[in-house]
Amino acid sequence: MADKPSRALVLYGDGFAPLIHSSHTHLHSLASIASCGFLSLPNAPSSENQDDRIVREFGILVDASYEAHLNLNEDISQPLIPTISERFMGMKAALITSNSSLESFGSKLGFTVLQLKDFSNKNNNHSKLLELLGFQEGKTVDTSEFDLVFLHIGAGDNKDKAASYDLEFINSLVGGIMNVAQLGSEIGSRLHFSVVLSYGSVSDVDDSSNLSISVKKDEKKSYLSVLFPHQSYTMKGENQRKNVRHHSPMLMAQWQYAVTRKDMAKTFSFKDFKENGGNLVIPADRFVHEVAFKLWKAPKYGA
Repeated sequence: MADKPSRALVLYGDGFAPLIHSSHTHLHSLASIASCGFLSLPNAPSSENQDDRIVREFGILVDASYEAHLNLNEDISQPLIPTISERFMGMKAALITSNSSLESFGSKLGFTVLQLKDFSNKNNNHSKLLELLGFQEGKTVDTSEFDLVFLHIGAGDNKDKAASYDLEFINSLVGGIMNVAQLGSEIGSRLHFSVVLSYGSVSDVDDSSNLSISVKKDEKKSYLSVLFPHQSYTMKGENQRKNVRHHSPMLMAQWQYAVTRKDMAKTFSFKDFKENGGNLVIPADRFVHEVAFKLWKAPKYGA
């Protein structure tokens, strides 16, 4: 545990997990020093369109019900759901995106919404991101504009050159951030850095053993497995979750110098995370709580 609260940057690549290639060396380098694992999602409604999915899955990441958003009172002076600041001890959070539906949702959740174009068309984009968190020229200033910054980039339904370019942008950002937050640096010890890549729109027909996080009984080889009748990501408190997608989870790598644990994963890939990741699987709606804990804005979730 750090002796001061961290400041968190989350790069959320929505739909990019299937596009990761060996050429994305910065993502793989991050995975090799990070704590890696999965974030499980619920099954999508059958009638869901792409915009709805984008907003719903972001809402899950920040543990905010999309259904509550749909039923929000139009009078913004009387919101029906608390803001992220109200939920997490005054936490100041920003959301960077180019999706208009997500902009609206994030604003109603209390995020300061910023335009992605202001961070994607200039050199040293990582420096501008870090400045939002009070990291400048290798130093940490006493106060920062934000405690948490979410940068959302979506692949949408595109699996073409445009999406590949966006993934190269994510890979480049990771490289720039890791270069500034070097091991043992002042920034490295205060920056809690997460990269989350999802599979985007999937359905049951996309389920395959290659992307399954479920452990079937005949696959349990550890003698300790009999002590765990349900995998923890399928539970909420003492109750079993009723709607869990057991495949195509979000891939997550988290790193902070001397705070996060290094596991045995060497590449940013489903296979490597499943075989060698240290975080295993947690429900995606617990992600923001884990991050807020590092910011001293929430109690610890889990062990």
